[in-house]
Amino acid sequence: MNCNEEETIDKCIIAARGGMMLLSQDEVNRMLEMGTGSIHALFRKCCLAVLNCDSKEDDAMAVLSRYQDFDVTLLPRERGIHLEFINAPAQAFVDGKMISGIRDLIFAVLRDIIFQSSKHNNGLYDVTTTSGITNMVFEMLRRGEVHQYGKEPNLVVCWGGHSINQVEYQYTKNVGYQLGLREADICTGCGTGAMKGPMKGASVGHAKQRTLDGRYIGLTEPGIIAAEAPNPIVNKLVIMPDIEKRLEAFVRLGHGIIVFPGGVGTAEEILYLIGILSHPDNKDNPYPFIMTGPKESEEYFKQIDAFIRFALGDEVAELYEIIIEDPEKVATHMMQGLNRVKEYRTEQQVSYFFDWNLKIEESFQFPFVPTHENMLNLNLDQDQPVNELAADLRKAFSGIVAGNVKEFGRKQIEDHGVYKIAGNKKLMEKLDVLLQSFVDQKRMKLPGSDYTPVFEVIK
Repeated sequence: MNCNEEETIDKCIIAARGGMMLLSQDEVNRMLEMGTGSIHALFRKCCLAVLNCDSKEDDAMAVLSRYQDFDVTLLPRERGIHLEFINAPAQAFVDGKMISGIRDLIFAVLRDIIFQSSKHNNGLYDVTTTSGITNMVFEMLRRGEVHQYGKEPNLVVCWGGHSINQVEYQYTKNVGYQLGLREADICTGCGTGAMKGPMKGASVGHAKQRTLDGRYIGLTEPGIIAAEAPNPIVNKLVIMPDIEKRLEAFVRLGHGIIVFPGGVGTAEEILYLIGILSHPDNKDNPYPFIMTGPKESEEYFKQIDAFIRFALGDEVAELYEIIIEDPEKVATHMMQGLNRVKEYRTEQQVSYFFDWNLKIEESFQFPFVPTHENMLNLNLDQDQPVNELAADLRKAFSGIVAGNVKEFGRKQIEDHGVYKIAGNKKLMEKLDVLLQSFVDQKRMKLPGSDYTPVFEVIK
């Protein structure tokens, strides 16, 4: 069935799947109560993003505008919740039936948006404390069934841009293939580009090794799901409440991280990881961290490395390794790193499937709201501990991401103009050069789309 992006299915009802199949009547009633107002609007948006996953559109507002008549309703049943869709994108269906993988992801949305909201509203989590936030992250991952108990550390997190070019995309597939041959599982931000390529490559490697239980985990958050809708290979989807909990989920769930070329969002992730790994309490906790890309991307990583060394010091470069144009070397070095992780966690009696020992401070956990005042007041001065400067630099990049693709950030830009970022003069000069390189290399948006900066660096 070939569908253009304007066709819709008038009406469709789907039965519950996964953890939403077995619910108490109290849970069903609470979900019906929560599934209204702003929660329903968020649920509708996330469902539409999943149903629209094969589209090249990365603009949440444009997608919502195109499908103004789309809606989704919760139908209570004795065996969980059914969902009724009105005017859903036809591309999510084959011969009138919703594609099975998309159907699974839809119920992940139901679980993480409405069911999770009912639990939070019931006082299950205390998100005013660091331990409460970590417990919430763990509980959401556990309910998302992403863990495989008893399995040795093999989960590789892959970060990178959704706006990479074809050469870079092929490289991410090649690395994923080498990881798959070594029976590593993959976790990404679940979208296209560097989030899809490693999963696609690993799926071939897994097939050759007859690995039948490969995990392709996608971690996202509501503000960015339309720009990075789940790709078709994702078989476990978890939608964290905000970017900070999403990033914590990545680093506590994963056993090592590979960073491919990207843009400002990838820079945010890099600084988040450096900020955590540079904390004194984490110095003995092995965490393999590799940046890699094809020869054509070498300059990109030189710019990232130069900025990190200038802003945070040469010593932080010891936390990561840069490998260019060598997928097999990336995979072998990562697997060696995973062996060190296994040895450390076995010795320290730390869980294989969730790193409770990793120290993550409040500045990396509590949500950063990118208002113009908050962006301007970031402490971007080098006269402070490395991990604290990394935390505020991460927030600066996070704000730019919000201004680029998130509804809240775009509304802020529309109402108040561009974000202004200020700090140490030399540091701001280096930051401006780095951000301008992202613009010049078209790493801020999908290839082919025009980009208007949402920021101004005050030098």
